[in-house]
Amino acid sequence: MSALPYDPARLHELARLLIGNIRELAQAGWTPATSSNFSHRLDDHHAAITVSGRDKGRLVEDDIMVVDFDGRAVGRPLRPSAETLLHTQLYRRYPEIGCVLHTHSPVQTVASRLYAGAGHVRLEGYELLKAFHGNSTHETAVDVPVFANTQDMDVLAAQVDALLDSQAMWGYLIDGHGLYAWGRDMAEARRHLEAFEFLLGCELELRKLGARD
Repeated sequence: MSALPYDPARLHELARLLIGNIRELAQAGWTPATSSNFSHRLDDHHAAITVSGRDKGRLVEDDIMVVDFDGRAVGRPLRPSAETLLHTQLYRRYPEIGCVLHTHSPVQTVASRLYAGAGHVRLEGYELLKAFHGNSTHETAVDVPVFANTQDMDVLAAQVDALLDSQAMWGYLIDGHGLYAWGRDMAEARRHLEAFEFLLGCELELRKLGARD
């Protein structure tokens, strides 16, 4: 019997799932220069997450580590992403959340800069809004928050928590940084991530055409 406080077989399974999906996102150009971080709930107290500083297109199983929901390494003395608290706060707060994905595509980063002053991007009237869990019509609006960038993750996590108290969210942007998106499992998190990418791209194109202020 393993002395570890989590199931190694489950970690192996999740590492393979994470690596396969992350490789696809890296090939799409959404994880430049070792950026981005990705995690999956392991159990009620732990998450599997990418080790800091790795090329996301070349991950191996040893590049997936375990942290508790306070962001501390468990099992191996590896360094998790500096933004680990932004993942674990979601797992701690919402038992139904199973996967958190953070990427740095050009679309996401440019949108974060353009809409930082407004504090959010409003997505309204798009058919693809139905991709977000709980939405069943295009006749709705989703405000994607844009938080100021900071290297103090405690501050940023507290700001995210405060907004989670007041509105339903499937993701958010960080100014000059990128996008966080999540879901009940990898498939739903990927769906949300890809929907945000598409819809933010549409808003940027509309700005180019003069149809947005």
